[in-house]
Amino acid sequence: MLSNLKQGLRGTERLSQQGAFQGVPSVPAVPRGAQQPRTTQPTPRTTRVATRVARVPTEPRVDAEKDLTNPLHTFEASTLDMPTGRDVESISDTEEWKALQDHVKEINTTHLRDLLRDERRCMSLIKESEGIYCDLSRQRVTEKTMELLLKLAEKANLREKIEAMFSGEHINSTEDRAALHVATRARRDQSIIVDGRDVVPDVWEVLEKIRDFSNKVRSGEWKGVTGKPLKNVVAIGIGGSFLGPLFVHTALRTEPIAAMESEGRTLRFLANVDPIDVARALKDMNPEETLVVVVSKTFTTAETMLNARTVRKWLIAQLGPDAVAKHMVAVSTNLKLVKEFGIDPENAFGFWDWVGGRYSVCSAVGMLPLALEYGFDLMEDNLPVLLGLMSVWNVSFLGYPARAILPYCQALSKLAPHIQQVSMESNGKGVDINGHPLPFDSGEIDFGEPGTNGQHSFYQLIHQGRVVPCDFIGIVRSQQSVYLKGEIVSNHDELMSNFFAQADALAYGKPPEQLRSENVPDFLIPHKTFTGNRPSISVMLPACTARTVGQILALYEHRVAVQGFIWGINSFDQWGVELGKVLASKVRSTMHQSRTKSRTVSITDGFNYSTTRMMNKYLEGKTQMLYPEGHDTFPVDLLP
Repeated sequence: MLSNLKQGLRGTERLSQQGAFQGVPSVPAVPRGAQQPRTTQPTPRTTRVATRVARVPTEPRVDAEKDLTNPLHTFEASTLDMPTGRDVESISDTEEWKALQDHVKEINTTHLRDLLRDERRCMSLIKESEGIYCDLSRQRVTEKTMELLLKLAEKANLREKIEAMFSGEHINSTEDRAALHVATRARRDQSIIVDGRDVVPDVWEVLEKIRDFSNKVRSGEWKGVTGKPLKNVVAIGIGGSFLGPLFVHTALRTEPIAAMESEGRTLRFLANVDPIDVARALKDMNPEETLVVVVSKTFTTAETMLNARTVRKWLIAQLGPDAVAKHMVAVSTNLKLVKEFGIDPENAFGFWDWVGGRYSVCSAVGMLPLALEYGFDLMEDNLPVLLGLMSVWNVSFLGYPARAILPYCQALSKLAPHIQQVSMESNGKGVDINGHPLPFDSGEIDFGEPGTNGQHSFYQLIHQGRVVPCDFIGIVRSQQSVYLKGEIVSNHDELMSNFFAQADALAYGKPPEQLRSENVPDFLIPHKTFTGNRPSISVMLPACTARTVGQILALYEHRVAVQGFIWGINSFDQWGVELGKVLASKVRSTMHQSRTKSRTVSITDGFNYSTTRMMNKYLEGKTQMLYPEGHDTFPVDLLP
């Protein structure tokens, strides 16, 4: 089943590496009351792609030489002269950026309720590719906006940067690494070179190892130390080692084929170092039937390794010291520490430093636990540029700092938390790739909930408070179909009725004139007025399957990369997570000394007054727990 997930990811990536994607034909600018000018529609053409060619029908469009939104406009395989970055001007210093800043005044004279009257404009902003239906017509853009954004993309060398990423160049300059997560879903017959080495055979070697191991576990050939088959899996990891795989698992668990493949099996994730998370992950788990997957590239991640040591202790306490060899495996590149931990290095599944954690779903990080649950075969196309340009426009020019991700599908409930990390850890930067402070806003504050839950939570704000661009994601065919006799629509139709209505409500709003015509009392009119003109994107997938889950993952991953390429930042490092870890190490050492030497924390320990007082307040409340003469206590044993 995993192969279907990879096919979906590859499909979207095929479009990604071809240039900029399913296109925006020339769209008439429509200030209020203006008449639409005629547009030209040249004949489409195709060009060559470096690693894979997609023969996808396209709509009539503007000149192919300049059209970055053409899905068939591909890159020639050639050596690229990438800017070194030292003396490169900031993108915000360019005429293209300034032209968009000036254009904002023009856009502010329009309203979406007027723009949406233009059917030709709407048609040009509705894209279909690889089964994905994407409607951009509720964005605050005109023909001129799109032309200016495409010129900005050209000025930012977007083509070259995308090609550099797919070619294995070290675009993660601060860590001197490639950012080649796309290689983890490469076909076996592809060739992708990183530092002079074709990495595709390495990728497939790990995938075959995962296939063989997961088949042995699922068939019962691989048994636990007491001879029982292993039906339960606990995957220990944090950040990208957790959020991506959790999203895919949540999306597939009610899909009929996936549900059948996972019948009788349990997959849980343990991420938080909070012992409550340990208790919940292990509750009602029979250690005799449990396999633990420890995911840590370096095998040094503090939270992950403490959780791994905790679960190892739990297994040994129940099954004896021989349990580790049969009940624990690793996803790591540090075989030395894997062996020292007690796991046979033969049971370690590797990945590479050119795969960032938040992009690692299709590496062993996600593939191993998901293959154990659903079987390998279930888990095995370019809209990202358009979506990325919309985000740059909304954030950096219209001044909308947030984005709501709103899947009208409960199976996609973990999409927003996963994209939070992918987007905010990638593009939450204050300096450009050359280390210069950014003179503009970048990155998005991402949040979201499945509809209709979100409607009863934060939609009040997005309708009448701050303007928050929204991504509405709908599904044509539900994983689970319910229809009650006597109801006018099915349960899923009811859900999708809200999907269609909310986007229009945000766009059109409800002006005071309409309220007066409905005889609304004057004192209530300000409270019931909806300004509208609030942008959104609507995406529909034919179904929620392993393939379409892969498509939506690739769509967002490449959208994030496009934004970073335009802004001129490094979307593939994450130095912002380091400082807190360093300070936590200092707190940990001080806390240990306080426990073992029965003393309070003082200013001389190097903390400010506020932190010193707060730490002492915390320690005072836990005096019953004395170190180091305690004994192993497992939260799972304390739960009723």
